[in-house]
Amino acid sequence: MILTTGNILLIGSVLLFISLLAGKTSSKFGVPVLILFLTIGMLAGSEGIGGIKFDNPKNAQFIGIVALNFILFSGGLDTRWQSVKPILWQGLALSTAGVMLTALIVGLFVWMVTDFTLVEGLLLGSIVSSTDSAAVFSILRSKNIALKGNLRQILELESGSNDPMAYLLTIVFTGLVINQDAAGPQVVVLFFSQLLLGGILGFVFGKAGELIINKISLDYEGLYIVLVIAIMFFSFSATDFLGGNGFLAVYISAVILGNHELIHKKKIIKSFDSFAWLMQIVLFLTLGLLVFPSRVFSVFGIGLAISVFLILVARPASVFISLIPFRVQQRSRWFISWVGLRGAVPIVFATYPLIAGAAKADMIFNIVFFISITSVMIQGTSLPMVARWLHLTLPVNVKQRTQTDLELADGIKSRLTEIVIPAGSPIAGKQIVHLGLPKTSLISFIERGKKFITPTGSTILMDNDKLYVLSENPGSLEKVYDCLDILMPEKAVGNP
Repeated sequence: MILTTGNILLIGSVLLFISLLAGKTSSKFGVPVLILFLTIGMLAGSEGIGGIKFDNPKNAQFIGIVALNFILFSGGLDTRWQSVKPILWQGLALSTAGVMLTALIVGLFVWMVTDFTLVEGLLLGSIVSSTDSAAVFSILRSKNIALKGNLRQILELESGSNDPMAYLLTIVFTGLVINQDAAGPQVVVLFFSQLLLGGILGFVFGKAGELIINKISLDYEGLYIVLVIAIMFFSFSATDFLGGNGFLAVYISAVILGNHELIHKKKIIKSFDSFAWLMQIVLFLTLGLLVFPSRVFSVFGIGLAISVFLILVARPASVFISLIPFRVQQRSRWFISWVGLRGAVPIVFATYPLIAGAAKADMIFNIVFFISITSVMIQGTSLPMVARWLHLTLPVNVKQRTQTDLELADGIKSRLTEIVIPAGSPIAGKQIVHLGLPKTSLISFIERGKKFITPTGSTILMDNDKLYVLSENPGSLEKVYDCLDILMPEKAVGNP
């Protein structure tokens, strides 16, 4: 079947619907939704039962760039400065030094065990050097895994910020493969100019975007979503046009917007969360359509060898070396090493040498696709088990949910937290007025069994009461836990 203007919407909507149904059932079996989306794409492709003819890397790359803009921007909007501040340098070390070390180690291995040149090996290593946040956290959410200390924040920051470095390395080594006589100084200038311009312009566009969103007066609420999309695409394209790293600029501008007060901020964040999911599905389906399974199978041997080396050697080595300056527990380092899933992003990056006409580009693309599949299948399905083996999951009685289905107004800066009074607690039987709660915190309501209670000062707390507490900042929340004679989750389990 040939894709045409007349049938592309019909085919696309059917594939989206099938993907949603597949994603709904995947959590029951622990299968990452990424695998299902890619599988559906392959089944619908030229060698599958759908027979859809799609062999256009340029179109796939364009779709990938658009999708990555939405995914990175959504991740940046959800990044809370207060949460990542304590682990900022650990996350940045993993997303910069960790990515470069992974690319180097994998590149050297490929050079030694294949007929690839050193530059070609480093290109392949660069393409697979970043992790996939969507795959990681879909597994963590579906299995309801709560990780100890700041471990989740480290993984979130690394996954959200390491794509720009992998993209930069891919561009640099693609250029070297095409023109191996390129001067070293030119490569160094390109490398640092991309990072510097990407960082500076991302900050500038983020601050300018905040000003525009809050000062402009639009007649319809929905137009603010359109405005933010325009800011996102402008951040990427303008930075790329000026020679900077557009993906880095998109992520930084989103982090700035997400940590400032914006008009209709809550609706903007929810909308981009939906956009990100849509783009992930579209991206995975597109890449599934693009690949030819028979060609991927032809690189089974070398692909499996590189994938195993990446999982067991390159990723752990890069994590342990990157985290040398920091006090991070050994078991946390091992878990971070295992959470090195390669997803759709490396497959998108593999289209760059393909389009540029680099030597062995077809083989590189198929190897990268194989690595992504095996990584998600092996690491993705085993994440819950590994977390339990390393004793990094929170016990049920100290799990903390910082988000609920309760809608808060955009202007409210408070944090809503659920706290369960454990059985046998010394505060059971006491009135709220006698707890000495800080003025900066408030028990909004209490869930007792199947009833919801609006508390007053005379309300008596009971075992297993679930308190919904509004607090202005983490310090206020810590005082609430002290007054309730309950250890905060972070204190109960220690730092990673």
